[in-house]
Amino acid sequence: MDNKNNREIQWNGVFPALTTKFFPDGELDFELFFKNLDAQVNAGVDGVILGGTLGEANALRSEEKMELTRQVIEHLQGSLPVVMNIAEGSTRDALERVKEAEDAGVDGLMVLPPMRYLGDHREIVTYFSEIAASTGLPMMIYNNPVDYKTLVTLEMFDELLGHDNIQAVKESTRDITNVTRLINRYGDRLKIFCGVDTLALEALLMGAHGWVAGLVCAFPKETVALYKLVREGRMNEALALYRWFMPLLELDIHPKLVQYIKLAEQMEGIGSEYVRAPRLTLTGEERERVTSIIQKAIETRPQF
Repeated sequence: MDNKNNREIQWNGVFPALTTKFFPDGELDFELFFKNLDAQVNAGVDGVILGGTLGEANALRSEEKMELTRQVIEHLQGSLPVVMNIAEGSTRDALERVKEAEDAGVDGLMVLPPMRYLGDHREIVTYFSEIAASTGLPMMIYNNPVDYKTLVTLEMFDELLGHDNIQAVKESTRDITNVTRLINRYGDRLKIFCGVDTLALEALLMGAHGWVAGLVCAFPKETVALYKLVREGRMNEALALYRWFMPLLELDIHPKLVQYIKLAEQMEGIGSEYVRAPRLTLTGEERERVTSIIQKAIETRPQF
């Protein structure tokens, strides 16, 4: 491993999983993307994640993803860590994406298990281990058996944490007790990030170190405020904010989370609803229903 590539991330706080902005014709809208990114920075987020589901990575060409990554790094000038999502079907492709991300200058990686193949214990551990051994970049393991069908077990983590650069987990099992299991087993060796918006308060109360957030893309100030209220022990205020937030947060756990969150960004003036096919913008009753949820939240926005 080339030590010059070793980097550090403080795995704490709110890390938005950023959406990718498009023009109506599907081309990248960098100006709108950076308007949203600046809103995140101004709200006080602690890092950003590129190339995830919300970023419509499956609809981006590799060169587009890397161009966006390079521009984000240049725009931020080291003020926030930039984490690249790695979600590939083969180890070879994953290692190529890691090398591209490393060359672009990212600060860390969020790595999913192999896509479209449900590996066994040995295969999953080998997959993550080969990625970790190939780079000095800090890594977050994305553990989401609900959506991606692969559970990264405690026994797998026992082996994986032999790699110093595997440092965090995006905890999306939907089992809130797993936060306690991880803390009991690993203490601060493994930083835990809630990956499900509708369980954020619960996970933070159980000791999660951070939050990979979705609705933050449209409501950055409220997301950061919730995190800080919990950290400061101001639980009555946190509960009130969370209860207001919940109808919005539930938009994050729907198959159309990208369209829903992008519509919210548009209504907040820091994004647009344009997506790339096969996704389509919302229409009819569905659009009216989601618009109503967002509009009610905007009209009843708490002051803090």
